[in-house]
Amino acid sequence: MFGLSDSEDLKSLYQEIILDHGKNPRNQGTVEGHTCDANGNNPLCGDRILVTAKVDEGFIEEAAFTGKGCAISIASASMMTEIVKGRTIDEFKKLFASVRAVCTESDDVDIESMSVFGELEEDVSRLAALGGVRNFPMRVKCATLAWHTLLSCLEGNKSVSTE
Repeated sequence: MFGLSDSEDLKSLYQEIILDHGKNPRNQGTVEGHTCDANGNNPLCGDRILVTAKVDEGFIEEAAFTGKGCAISIASASMMTEIVKGRTIDEFKKLFASVRAVCTESDDVDIESMSVFGELEEDVSRLAALGGVRNFPMRVKCATLAWHTLLSCLEGNKSVSTE
């Protein structure tokens, strides 16, 4: 996938991706002229997030977030807002399904073989960095909070909680 043969090198790369997005989050703020917004809350970790998005004719033109949370929550929100721009709502739902699979299924899940994703395969592979949370079940909610919140936003709901 990344030209790394050693799984320890791959884990190190994934940790670097999470740290980079956690320390330097992309798309922080609110989308000007947003068409939807939703608040997300993870009471177990204390993560709180507001996601705003601009959707036009089924396409997510822009997405952004504000809030406070752990590094995993912030990194996931940052990665999500980068990946969803220009995607359809259906593509977002497929990406969200891949995030859930990466975060909850065993280490031997072969993301690249999930043909259901087709042209989304490259983005799905980038999201593999979130897979480390599967070893820490309490952190799965941190990694998926932004995704649940954007889904709520797109469905017209104003809030979601991981309780």
